[in-house]
Amino acid sequence: MKKKSKVLLIGWDAADWKIIGPLLAKGQMPSLKKLIDKGVYGNMATMNPPYSPMLWSTVATGKTPDKHGVLGFLELMPDLKGVRPVTVKSRKSRALWNIFHNQGLKSNLVGWWPSFPAEPINGVVVTDKFQKVNINPNKKSPIVEGTIHPESLVESLHDLRVHPSEITEAHILPFIPKAGEIDQDKDQSLQTFSKIMAENVSLHAAATNLMRTTDWDFMGVYYDFIDHFCHAFMKFHPPKLGPIPKKIFELYNDCVLSAYRFQDMMLGRMLELTDDDTTIIVMSDHGYESGNKRILEMPKYQAAPSLEHRQFGMFVAAGPNIKKNEKIFGLGLVDVAPTILHMFNLPIGKDMDGKIALDIFENIKPPKFIDSWETVAGDFGEHSKNHNTDSLSDQEAMQQLIDLGYIDRPDEKLEVSILKTKCDLKYNLARVYLGKKDYENAKLILLELIEEKEPVDVIPYYMDLLTISINEEEFDKAEIYLNELRVREKKFEINTYFSEAKILLSKNKVNAALELLVKAKNNKPNGEVWFQIGKIYTRLDQLEDAKAAFENALTFEIDNAHYHQAFAVVLIRLEDYEEAAEHALTAIELIKYFPDAHYTLGEALEKLGDTENAKKAYETAAKLKVKTYHRAEKAIENIQDKITDSIAFKDKSDFKYRKDQIVIVSGLPRSGTSLMMQMLDKGGINALTDTNRKADASNPKGYLEYAPVMALHHDNSWLGEAQNKSLKVVAPLLKFLDPKYRYKVVFMTRDLNEVIKSQQKMIGKDVDVFPVKLYETYKKHLKQVETWKDREPSVELIYVDYKEALYDTVDVVKKVISFIGEEAMNEEQMKSCVDKTLYRNKV
Repeated sequence: MKKKSKVLLIGWDAADWKIIGPLLAKGQMPSLKKLIDKGVYGNMATMNPPYSPMLWSTVATGKTPDKHGVLGFLELMPDLKGVRPVTVKSRKSRALWNIFHNQGLKSNLVGWWPSFPAEPINGVVVTDKFQKVNINPNKKSPIVEGTIHPESLVESLHDLRVHPSEITEAHILPFIPKAGEIDQDKDQSLQTFSKIMAENVSLHAAATNLMRTTDWDFMGVYYDFIDHFCHAFMKFHPPKLGPIPKKIFELYNDCVLSAYRFQDMMLGRMLELTDDDTTIIVMSDHGYESGNKRILEMPKYQAAPSLEHRQFGMFVAAGPNIKKNEKIFGLGLVDVAPTILHMFNLPIGKDMDGKIALDIFENIKPPKFIDSWETVAGDFGEHSKNHNTDSLSDQEAMQQLIDLGYIDRPDEKLEVSILKTKCDLKYNLARVYLGKKDYENAKLILLELIEEKEPVDVIPYYMDLLTISINEEEFDKAEIYLNELRVREKKFEINTYFSEAKILLSKNKVNAALELLVKAKNNKPNGEVWFQIGKIYTRLDQLEDAKAAFENALTFEIDNAHYHQAFAVVLIRLEDYEEAAEHALTAIELIKYFPDAHYTLGEALEKLGDTENAKKAYETAAKLKVKTYHRAEKAIENIQDKITDSIAFKDKSDFKYRKDQIVIVSGLPRSGTSLMMQMLDKGGINALTDTNRKADASNPKGYLEYAPVMALHHDNSWLGEAQNKSLKVVAPLLKFLDPKYRYKVVFMTRDLNEVIKSQQKMIGKDVDVFPVKLYETYKKHLKQVETWKDREPSVELIYVDYKEALYDTVDVVKKVISFIGEEAMNEEQMKSCVDKTLYRNKV
């Protein structure tokens, strides 16, 4: 009987082929070499920004961070009263193990970031909190609730944790042979070493224990060992950087290589615990700069930690149906989840951003597809959706709702921390859009962030706006941002050389641009400055100078696809067609979907007389250009949607009465919800209300509100009181309704401009000053309601336009009565509630 196939996915954060290659050649990573010999290997392209929680969530979901929702190292707490390290609750998309749970497969997950609190999947989850212990060995470090699922394993796994104090000289000396010379009162490196070692050994012990003692189909294990060693010790890695003292260099110069070798030893143990029916994948989320780009003193702005992360990580896979000892190209983080789903013969969500890496398989089977795993009903081993909150867009809407009196004010003690975290998350989202070349969405966020001013540092926002303006060839706007940067902080001047040169080139000041770049090259040579110099020489038709410049660029970054493609263009003009083809092919190997590289390859092959393959290269370039065009066309459609403010409202109802149903009246504040509550109450559906909020000039007939609704996001346990009654719930709080009840939602719509004008007047703000951010937030809320009502099986919803309620009252009353299903409702009383004189804020 054939054994079932299994997949073991091992994450090595920051592992880089530049370090691995020489170690493989010396025989010092034998376990990884064994996998490569019987499998495939290649680069793994990272994403922007290369922050680990975001990237590993992309690996798990096959989606970019703007879709899966994990946007940084911190998150706002659900009650918006503070911040905390990112948890799995930030993730909005289902991960591989959720899908496997639904499909009856067992998964083990160890150390994945983020995975706390553990999801209740079929299998075992040891979260990223497991290895964290109190630094003081005299204090107990109990495993907190939610660290391990199922909780029955807490006791058996507890003692597998290693405390930093248990790391001895026997562990330290293979990494730091001269550790005895370290003055630990002045140098904390051994403490750092012990912490990294203890945490990763703890995770490894848990992983190997579960491999031995549990049955599983899929297993994912994440190690931050290499990444943390690089952050701590890469500055001491050979070759020695000038400012590093020789003595310190000699103490720590072997640490990074030793970390890789130890990671390989841990891999060796895992290989011993698998069989030939297991597909093993070892990969990293990004690389780590080990050459001249290493930074000794990190700049103090939010995106700085990613500056040493290289574009390409590593990927190795071996197992049944995997090709043998073959290099593959064009892989990205988004491709991992679709490829693993394909291994289990499961369909790929069409809403996933990745593709199946079909190139890795010996025998290719036809892929299966599904519109989305997010809309599939059933048990996916997830946490309750009631605890989720939109931590990005709710902040301003939250303040507006506080001003309007709809929800309680959060504790203000941590407002600065909350604001800063919110800004960091939004900035990371902007950088995701920037990486996807969705400049319009990136700009919207960056411009919003600049308005925040304090307490955040706006320098990075201006830098990205400068980059976007140049990419969109809006050079006048780019010059404004460049001058703003210079005024704000002189130390960023060197980082703006390239931008200033492109602005000069837009004005046809070619020699001035070249002079500026030569100055930058003399100040601090790097691959990018040589690349830009080469492009100017190409423009000036100084081809030999351009060739020399691109050769210099490649000495700094041999795996930069754009350098190779630009070099190939020059070589074609120099009639060196064979070498041009080689560089164009190298560019394609590095970035498979690079249309300019395919086109340049076609040119080189045509000159070499290989017309058949030249035609294929041209056709590939054309297909990729078409895809680019369609993406741009889609972006234009999205922008047009924003301009026209078109939101397609669709009812969801079968117009049947449900026993003990709760009739919810919802909408944005000032959209007519009070009118509908009055109509229902007069019609015979008693309102669950109190007398806390009195009628006023804004609403002389009363609000019919219920105070506990204001804190629905904290406590929804009282909702049973609303059965067979009507209840007003403002739109942003709908997602906190308890799904165990049946709801009939009458959702009031109204021209957004009128809604905001009415709100501004009500809270005493200038109605002629239009709050653009609030307008965009409310549009998002309306779209979220569309998604929410379709997702919730206990919810039926109809839309009622405020103006129609005023002027087509008879039809609206009949529609509402039919929807609620209470035939005995009093139509005449409902109609009598309408007073057109109260329709005062018109647009």
